[in-house]
Amino acid sequence: MSLYSAGVEYGIHCLTFLVDELGDSREASVRDLADLQGVPQEYLAKVFTKLAKAGLVAATEGVRGGFKLARPADEISVLDIVTAIDGRKMIFECRDVRDRCALFEGSPPSWAQEGTCSIHAVMLTAQKRMEEALAQQTILDIARRVGRKAPPEFSTQLVNWMSDRRAGKTIGDIPVVDIS
Repeated sequence: MSLYSAGVEYGIHCLTFLVDELGDSREASVRDLADLQGVPQEYLAKVFTKLAKAGLVAATEGVRGGFKLARPADEISVLDIVTAIDGRKMIFECRDVRDRCALFEGSPPSWAQEGTCSIHAVMLTAQKRMEEALAQQTILDIARRVGRKAPPEFSTQLVNWMSDRRAGKTIGDIPVVDIS
């Protein structure tokens, strides 16, 4: 079982598609982003509601309205997205097992209960490091990583696909041929 929901993955992917490797924002509808990635549109709409509420995306107006980044891509961290979609999640819940040791016969001594549980302290450190790592990575970092990995034509294909969708030149994923 994963710690974070599928919505976190969908959200990060979507925000990555809303920015190019230079950090310039793109605009897209939830429907287009869902179709582009093959993810459920209804679920993605709920994800975008959370992202908008957190101030990470802003709705655009008009017939072809959609969403764009509400802040520069280098100011939106992965932790911002995770927190917006799933809230703050702890990776460990201490159940104070140390208090139930059979040797204490139901009455744990003060030394056993003193301070933070040693195991919980390790897990709190892990939580802190994980959140620091997520906070250090931005959407722009991810977009640049994808840009370095993908062939140059992928970026052009993506821009063309999104432009065609915005211009109403496709039905689903099928280009509309102009026969006039």
